[in-house]
Amino acid sequence: MRLATAGTEERAEYSNMSATTQTSLAAAVRPEAQSGVRKQEGVLQYKDLLLMLIWRDIKIRYKQSIMGFFWAILMPILIIGSGLIVMLAVSTLSGRPINKLDVLSVAIKAVPWAFCVAAIRFGTNSLVSNKELVTKIYFPREILPIAAVFANLFDFAVAGAVLTVILGILRVGANWQILWVPLLLLLMILLTVGCALFLACANLFFRDVKYLVEVFLTYGIFFTPVFYSASKLGKWGPIVLLNPIGSILECLNNVIILGRPPQLPWLIYSAVWALCGSLLAWKIFRRAESAFAESI
Repeated sequence: MRLATAGTEERAEYSNMSATTQTSLAAAVRPEAQSGVRKQEGVLQYKDLLLMLIWRDIKIRYKQSIMGFFWAILMPILIIGSGLIVMLAVSTLSGRPINKLDVLSVAIKAVPWAFCVAAIRFGTNSLVSNKELVTKIYFPREILPIAAVFANLFDFAVAGAVLTVILGILRVGANWQILWVPLLLLLMILLTVGCALFLACANLFFRDVKYLVEVFLTYGIFFTPVFYSASKLGKWGPIVLLNPIGSILECLNNVIILGRPPQLPWLIYSAVWALCGSLLAWKIFRRAESAFAESI
């Protein structure tokens, strides 16, 4: 319910902004942009606006929230709980006991998966839910999907910190292979930003895209190695690894839980998807940007 009403809350929040806040948003935009001179400027030149939008999205999420930071770990907990049920069923049928590392494997993949799902969901609706900004002020529109992704990084950081403490108590992950983690997280963020850019653009022109995204995000976990490891599928394992997010999750599991280096072919595969995919999505987004105001 919290995620489903996010777009409505963002629109209501913007409508209820004080005149001072709206003036601050406008002030964050470069003067030549407000006057209608549209240059091909980068996101970094609008970093003040980007930071303001990220902070606004975080405040909307936690404003008048009784559960507070617990929202950040609720989704990973639900995913881990679902994974435990699946593992219990498999254990009962096969007669094999549940391995502690299998549980930790689900946990280490649940947190980034929850981030990807939330970031893509909010990113898809970012243009439509901010139509006041899109139609009234010029700035690089890709700031909106990027802000949606980075706002969800806050939840990811909270959940990741809790998981790190748990792993530290259990003495899991203390190996040199965790030096791969920053690179893997960077690839995951790039991949998520690319998805958010493309889907936000598509959703603006075709409003049923958000419903398709909801369906894919709901059932995508069954086609992504979160509850299970790709190696347990035998010869069918590479099929689920064709999902680049799945490849990154498996690499994270290897370096943190198993203490092994990531499989180089799948790491390169994910890197190509993250770099080329995000670049292609950005180019598509930029090319369609001139029609946003008329179509929103």
